[in-house]
Amino acid sequence: MTEPNVKLAIATQASVDDEIASGLHKAAFIDRDGVINIDHGYLYLPEHFDFIDGVFAACRHLQALGYLLIIVTNQSGIARGYYSEHQFALLTSWMKQQFADEGIKIDAVYYCPHHAEKGLAPYNIDCECRKPKAGMLQQAIRDYAINPQQSLMLGDKSSDMQAASAARIGRKILVLSGQELTPEQQQTADEIWPSLAAAIIQVKE
Repeated sequence: MTEPNVKLAIATQASVDDEIASGLHKAAFIDRDGVINIDHGYLYLPEHFDFIDGVFAACRHLQALGYLLIIVTNQSGIARGYYSEHQFALLTSWMKQQFADEGIKIDAVYYCPHHAEKGLAPYNIDCECRKPKAGMLQQAIRDYAINPQQSLMLGDKSSDMQAASAARIGRKILVLSGQELTPEQQQTADEIWPSLAAAIIQVKE
């Protein structure tokens, strides 16, 4: 059984306007592969999970400033049959424990297991949760009473930034620790950082 805060994103187009208006919390929405860990491709084993330098210090800093730490990750490896949702949950539990050992609470992990073109049934659907769609972020906004305008999105792909724009996230940040980015892709972000570690300098409140 997965932990309560490891969440399959619900594929829904429901409006979150009412929840946005009453949001109480700010959050740092963080992509996983290429931002938290080196992106080795379709990762599901702890022994292959390499944290990027500075991630723990950055997350500790954001937590101290009052941000909820919410991971939002596309996991098409599930759809493709490379690993199961159970294996993903086991890796997530291990990852969260590494953060906990550093004094950091990961408040929630949302994941999308779908891929419409390359997925196997029942995961081969055109869902609303796979980034660049905003379903995972919108679900978290509802679940945690988050004010998106006071929140951050930290990702390594333009799809992260597009999802953040659709969810009305106030500050969209691309990091260079994951993917190669074209000038056009870089324009989807408000800011570009070398890695998540820059949060210690770049986020003051």
